[in-house]
Amino acid sequence: MMDCKKALAECAGDAAAAAEWLRKKGLSGADKKAGRIAAEGAVARYIHPGSRLGVLLEVNCETDFVAASEKFQALVNELGMIIAATDCICVSPEDVPEEVLAKEREVEMGKEDLANKPEAIRTKIVEGRLQKMRDQVALTNQATLSNPDKTVAELVKETIAAVGENVKIRRFIKYRLGEGLEKKSNDFAAEVAQQTQAKAAAPAPPKKEEPKKEEPKKATVAVSASVVKELRDKTGAGMMDCKKALAENEGDMEKATEWLRMKGLAGADKKAGRIAAEGVVASYIHPGSRLGVLLEVNCETDFVAASEKFNELVNYIAMGIVAGQNVQYVSADEIPAEVFEREKQLEMARDDLKGKPDAIRAKIAEGRAKKIATEMCLLDQPFLTDPSKTVAEAIKEGIATIGEKISVRRFVKFQLGEGLEKKSNDFAAEVAAATGSK
Repeated sequence: MMDCKKALAECAGDAAAAAEWLRKKGLSGADKKAGRIAAEGAVARYIHPGSRLGVLLEVNCETDFVAASEKFQALVNELGMIIAATDCICVSPEDVPEEVLAKEREVEMGKEDLANKPEAIRTKIVEGRLQKMRDQVALTNQATLSNPDKTVAELVKETIAAVGENVKIRRFIKYRLGEGLEKKSNDFAAEVAQQTQAKAAAPAPPKKEEPKKEEPKKATVAVSASVVKELRDKTGAGMMDCKKALAENEGDMEKATEWLRMKGLAGADKKAGRIAAEGVVASYIHPGSRLGVLLEVNCETDFVAASEKFNELVNYIAMGIVAGQNVQYVSADEIPAEVFEREKQLEMARDDLKGKPDAIRAKIAEGRAKKIATEMCLLDQPFLTDPSKTVAEAIKEGIATIGEKISVRRFVKFQLGEGLEKKSNDFAAEVAAATGSK
C-alpha cells in the first residue's frame, strides 16, 4: 500500500505512469537478487494433450518455502507450456550450442545473396543473422502466454520482485513423439503383391514323406477352475492358455508360469523387427518435485498407444527410472566405450586389488565394470511391480499381451539442484558479517 501511495505521488497521480514506476522498482530489486544462489525450486513437466509432445524443466529459487508458493508454481507451469508452444532450444541466447551455430554459419555463408559481397561484409552480415537466430531460439526472449507484450525474461524478473528471491530457469528438454523415426507403410496392396511375386519366384521344394512317429500321449491332468483363475491373475494370460499351460505341466504353477512366459517371449521376439513409430511421450515427477523423468516409449499404432495396458506399462517404467539411482541409458549398446573403460580403470586402482597379478586384476575389474554398466541400463533393472523380472522381460510380456512391438526409445532424468552450490544458512555468521559491515 505504501509503495502504491509513493508511486502515485511520484507520478502526479497518473496510474499508468505509477504502474510503470512500480515495475521499474521491482525490476531493480530483481537485478540485485540475480547474484544470489538459487539451489531450491522444482522439477516440473508439461505433457501436451495427446501425449505426442512433452517438456521436462528445472526452475530454481532460494528456499523450499518459495518453491511451494502459488506465484512460483504459476511461473513454472507457464514456462512448460511456452517451451512446448515455441521452437526454443535453450534458456538464453548465450546457451545456443556451438555446433548449432557452426552449422548455421556454414549455411548462411553459402547463400546466394551474399556470394558477391567482400569477405568482411559477408562475415558481418552472417554474424548479425546468427545473433537474430540466437534470440529467436532462446526461451527468455519468447512472449509469455498470459501477456504477449511481455517476454519470459520480464516475467521472471517480476516473479523475483514478487517473491523476494532469485529465480532462475536452469534447464529444459523437449521430446516430440517419433521425431526422426521411419514411419510404417500401410500400403497393404503393395505388400500382398510383393509377397505373391516372391512366392511365384521361389517354388517350394518337393516334400519328402517321412514315416510318422507316434508320440506317447500325456496323461490328462484335471485342472480346477480356481487354479486356472489363480494363474490367470498372476500372468494376465488368457483362460484357455492358462488351462493348457497347467495341463502341459501337470498342474505345477511355477512351471506353467514359465511355460506361458516362454510362449509369450517367443511371440514378442517375432515382433521385435517391426517398426514402432507411434506411442507416447510421458513423464513422472516424484512427490516433492525434486526428481523427474521424461521418456518416449514407442509402439506401432495410436490405438495401442491409447490403451490402458500400454500406458500402465509406460508409467511403471517411468517410476522405475526415478527409482534406479544410477540409470542413465536405455540399454548397454548406448554406453560409450570411454565410460566403460573409465569404470574399469577406477576398479583396477582400488586398494583390494593392488596385491593381485595384473591379469587377475584386469579380469576382476572388467567383471565389476560390467556390473556397474548393468546398473546404468534401464532394460536390465528389476521391474517396479515384480522385481523377479527385468524391465526388458516386462516389455516382452507386454508385447505378447498387446500384440505390437514396444520399445523404450529415450529418457532424461532431472534431479533438483544437482551440481549447484547450496546456500549456507549460518545465520550467526550472517549477522556478524552485517554488524561488522556497519
